[in-house]
Amino acid sequence: MPLTREQVSRYGTRNRQWAPEQMADLYPPIDPYRTGFLDVGDGHRLYWETCGNPSGKPALVLHGGPGSGCTPTARRQFNPEIYRIVLFDQRGAGRSTPHASEPAIDLSANTTVHLVADIERLRKHLGIDRWMVLGGSWGSTLALAYAELHPDRVTEMVLFSIATTTAWEVDWITRGVGIFFPEAWARFRDGVPAGERESSLVDAYHHLLMNPDSAIHERAARDWCDWEMALVATHPNHKPHPRYRDAKFRLGFARLVTHYWRHCAWLEDGCLLRNAGRLSGIPGTLIHVRLDVGTPVVTAWRLSRHWPGSELVLVAGAGHDARDTGMNERIVAATDRYAATPWPPG
Repeated sequence: MPLTREQVSRYGTRNRQWAPEQMADLYPPIDPYRTGFLDVGDGHRLYWETCGNPSGKPALVLHGGPGSGCTPTARRQFNPEIYRIVLFDQRGAGRSTPHASEPAIDLSANTTVHLVADIERLRKHLGIDRWMVLGGSWGSTLALAYAELHPDRVTEMVLFSIATTTAWEVDWITRGVGIFFPEAWARFRDGVPAGERESSLVDAYHHLLMNPDSAIHERAARDWCDWEMALVATHPNHKPHPRYRDAKFRLGFARLVTHYWRHCAWLEDGCLLRNAGRLSGIPGTLIHVRLDVGTPVVTAWRLSRHWPGSELVLVAGAGHDARDTGMNERIVAATDRYAATPWPPG
C-alpha cells in the first residue's frame, strides 16, 4: 500500500526512539526482509537486498569503490518506516559473482555502461517505477551517470564525498595529493617497477594486480589499499575500515578501482558536469567535507553550479570517510527531508 500523508507527516523527521544516544546520527541496525541474485548477463549475478518498509518510498544505494560492496551501515541512513531501501553489490564486488579477486577474472564486461544497465534491470525486476538515488564517492559518479541517462526514473538524489572520475581527479588522487602525504605516496609510488614510476601509476598497478603470480598481485593489492587508507586517515583517532584486513577484499577492490580509473570510468572527460542540466527538476543534496583531500570540494561545487535545484552542504573539517564526524548526520538529515515528500508523488 502507498504511504498516506499522515504517515509521512508522522515519520518525516527522525523519531528519536529509533536511535541509541551513541549512534544518534544513524537509524538502528536492520536486516533485509528480502534478498536475491539477479542474472544480468555476461556471466554476472548481482546480490541485492531490500530493507525497511516493503510498501515505502523506494531508495537505491550505490556503493563506492568501485568494488567496495554494499554495507549494513548504508541501510541505517534511511527511516525504515518510510523507505523501501534497495542495496546491491555491483559487478565483481561483495557477494555478487564472479568476484573480481578470482583467478583469471575477465573485467571486459565490467564498465560504467554495464553498471547503469544493471541498475535499470534491477529496478524493473523489483517492480519499481521511480526511486531516490543515494551514492557516495564512486557511487556519486555512478549515480550521476545513471540519473543523467534516466532522469525520469529518479525522484531525488543524495550524493556525498562527490567524485566524477575525470582524468584530473584520477591524476590528483594518485599523484597530486601526495604533497600532503609524502611518505605514504613515496611508498605507493615505489610499489611499481622503477621504469614505470613516471608514467601512469594506475596502469602500472593494474598490471601488477592482474598478474597471475599471487605474491605479485597480493603485494600490489596491499600497497594500493595502504595508499587508500592513508588518504582518509586525516584524524588522529581514525581507524582503518576492517574490510582492508581481508585479502580477498583488497585484491578485488584494487583490481576494480584501477580498472575503472585507468579508463576514467569510460566517460567523456567532464561530461557529468556538462550534462548536469538534465537533472533539472530533480531535487539534489550534495554533501562534501570542505577539506576532503582525496576528492577536492571543487568538484562538488562545480556540480552544484551546473545542476539547477541542487543544494551544496559543506561539512567543516577534513575526511573522505562517511564515518567521519558530521557526515552521516547530514546524509540522514537529507533522507529525512525527502521522506516528507508523499509517496507516490501527487
